[in-house]
Amino acid sequence: MTLLRDAGVVLRTYRLGEADRIVVLVTEAHGKVRAVAKGVRKTTSKWGGRLEPLSHVSLLLWQGRSELAVVSQAEVVDHFPSVRADLERVACGLSMLEVVDQLSLEGHADPGLFRMLVGALGALADARTDPSMVVPAFFLKVLAHEGTEPILDACASCGRPRDDVELVAFDLAEGGTLCARCRRGRRVSPEALDVVRAILGGGLAGVLASPRPACAGEVASLATEAMEGHVDRRLRAVHAAAALSW
Repeated sequence: MTLLRDAGVVLRTYRLGEADRIVVLVTEAHGKVRAVAKGVRKTTSKWGGRLEPLSHVSLLLWQGRSELAVVSQAEVVDHFPSVRADLERVACGLSMLEVVDQLSLEGHADPGLFRMLVGALGALADARTDPSMVVPAFFLKVLAHEGTEPILDACASCGRPRDDVELVAFDLAEGGTLCARCRRGRRVSPEALDVVRAILGGGLAGVLASPRPACAGEVASLATEAMEGHVDRRLRAVHAAAALSW
């Protein structure tokens, strides 16, 4: 058996037998990991509350021949209590977990994605941050991390820069914004494009610290559409969160 030490965020859990639980985590050094937490559902369990979705934990795992590791130790790094106390923030957090669950691979570490998730959960836990902007910002930054950042400063079809044309639409199949002549896909406002450019251009802190912009719903819809296209599936938690936000 191999002993693994790592940091992880719990993505989801499900029952195993009468007392155990399978915990699905994204870890910093080992990618996605599925592990058995033995006896975790017993009332006497020492770590039941530590291995819940949204928990950032320090782990000690035993990995044998089975596909499932076994949790030996788990210590909470951050439980994000302010997120858990707010239904909208919980829904936003679960939206980010769903995306990371789709993108992370077992046995393939992506430390950048892991750090982005931990940072986004920290931002979501900050009472000064508008939770409605955290998820679209996270989606856009993850798309950039994945190498699929949308084109925002030129027409993705004809290539003319925004200094020469008005960019009025966004089409995922084309790769980003489109001018009036090439227009297809969804209409997009200049205000929404400015927010997206700020998020991807180094102004994320300013966006999160500012009051909710009037175009927040438009930005969230654009970012969700782009992410759903990237993972090729509807993100259920995202739409549940949207119902609470707007």
